[in-house]
Amino acid sequence: MKKADFLWVGIILAISMLFVIPETKAAFETATTAYPYLMGFIKTAILASMGELLASRIRKGTYLPNQGIIIKFFVWGFLGMIFVLAFKLFAGGVAAAQTANLLPALTQYSFWSNLLTAFLISLLMNLLFAPTFMILHRITDTYIEMGQGKPRDIVKVKLVDVIDRIDWKMFFSFIVLKTIPFFWIPAHTITFLLPENYRVLMAAYLSIALGVILSIAKYMKTVKNQSITNLNKQA
Repeated sequence: MKKADFLWVGIILAISMLFVIPETKAAFETATTAYPYLMGFIKTAILASMGELLASRIRKGTYLPNQGIIIKFFVWGFLGMIFVLAFKLFAGGVAAAQTANLLPALTQYSFWSNLLTAFLISLLMNLLFAPTFMILHRITDTYIEMGQGKPRDIVKVKLVDVIDRIDWKMFFSFIVLKTIPFFWIPAHTITFLLPENYRVLMAAYLSIALGVILSIAKYMKTVKNQSITNLNKQA
């Protein structure tokens, strides 16, 4: 490990300690209740940006420079605000549907009852909301990439060029059809077992894990493409 790796781990541990120390934990919960959108922005922007840096480390061997990291910080913050609303909508919607007997529910209040509700929230959110969110995120990332992280160049990029640039086959075959059922649905089931103030925070931490998964997937794709190219040259 390099010094930068220890620094990255140290920052994550320092952030995590804020939710363990009683005084800062209480301040966090109070602020999250009073300013949900602002806290959603801050939590997601910081932790997801840390995930971006880690993904860059895995793919390129260095944390910096990471193209457009400042712009991505604000994009992630905006997405964090969307999480705040989406989590509330789906949690409340599933509870209302269960009350109306439109979704299954266990009558006896217990861990299993909570688990079933959390699973249903995660399932419906990831089937109905996640693909749209993922498309939005992929488009914003591609805008930043094609504009080389410079605002004056990003605004010149055309949407049609962004759409042409995205690898939609990889997006649907891996991002949608694999990460949603095998990662996001189980992970968000755990998320919705947590107290409400910690759900968006958990989602922000999960973005770090997803960054690692996507980096590994891109690396494997690159290796596969290189192997195919070498075989073609040999032929």
